[in-house]
Amino acid sequence: MTVDQNWLKFMREQYPQGSRIRLREMKDPYNPVEPGTMGTLNFIDDIGTFHCTWDNGRTLGLVMGEDSFSVLPLEPTLLKLYMPMTVTYYERNDYGDLENDELTMDSHTATSYANTIADAILRERRPEESERGLMKYYGEHDGVEQKVRSLQFAAETRDGMLWGVAECSVVGELTPEELELLKDYVSGQASDGFGEGFEQHTIKFGDGEMYAHLWNCNNSWRVQTEQELFSPKLAEGLPETCLSTMPGSGTLIVIKRGESGYYPSDWDTGDPAKNREIADEHNQRRGITPAQEQAMQVGSMFGWEVPGADPKAYEQAPQMGGMTLG
Repeated sequence: MTVDQNWLKFMREQYPQGSRIRLREMKDPYNPVEPGTMGTLNFIDDIGTFHCTWDNGRTLGLVMGEDSFSVLPLEPTLLKLYMPMTVTYYERNDYGDLENDELTMDSHTATSYANTIADAILRERRPEESERGLMKYYGEHDGVEQKVRSLQFAAETRDGMLWGVAECSVVGELTPEELELLKDYVSGQASDGFGEGFEQHTIKFGDGEMYAHLWNCNNSWRVQTEQELFSPKLAEGLPETCLSTMPGSGTLIVIKRGESGYYPSDWDTGDPAKNREIADEHNQRRGITPAQEQAMQVGSMFGWEVPGADPKAYEQAPQMGGMTLG
């Protein structure tokens, strides 16, 4: 059976993994799932079958045009992207005039003004941005545009530092490529968009004036997820996701750093050898080494704190593709 690939792509974008399904009627002649049963979408295969895990434990798939069901929209989740903030200020001299020299506030002092800076960011928001925030200006028709419903800047303190935060309301799950595109967009807004205007606006404090900067030219400045920034010891040196194959069956799977178990891949072909080729090609293209994949396999099965979740444990040994643990 041949299914139009554009239609498949559209369906997968509209109904991502994790979407909730409400069954109205299943046409299976032998042992159908009962009407009204709720389930969770795992993936849509290449012939358009909706593979679900039903709340009663069953896993029968749904066929478009035969079975009757509805897909409930996913509730948005909050994704926070962090970037280091700097604060500069001008003091007043004995005559009450502002000094000419711009000073940089130390991290500890800057955190004490986090609420003041956060309020200043709120005042920068415009009425036309009320629905989508800065995503109003994204301008691309891709997965980021479809999944990220809104984006707003904020400020908060973590680990004794002041951070700029891009608060993103996301429906579904961003692919690694989409996450990088979103980070690039946030970086642009911090440096040349929202942030460029915001850093020129005076924020009063005491007798002086300060300016908050979401972006700076320091080489260490970058946009990071909460996990990347505040969980550096968890699976250090590993990518956020990688592809691999299951032992025995050779099923193509997605492993996510920090999460137990795995997710079935939409790219599974049913052919173990072909799946292995897809995993190797995908990982290599993203710069993921066999050692990292093996560490991801171990972490997903035995925990991310065990020695086997460190890719250094495999870098000196011959590498073999695919799962090595049963």
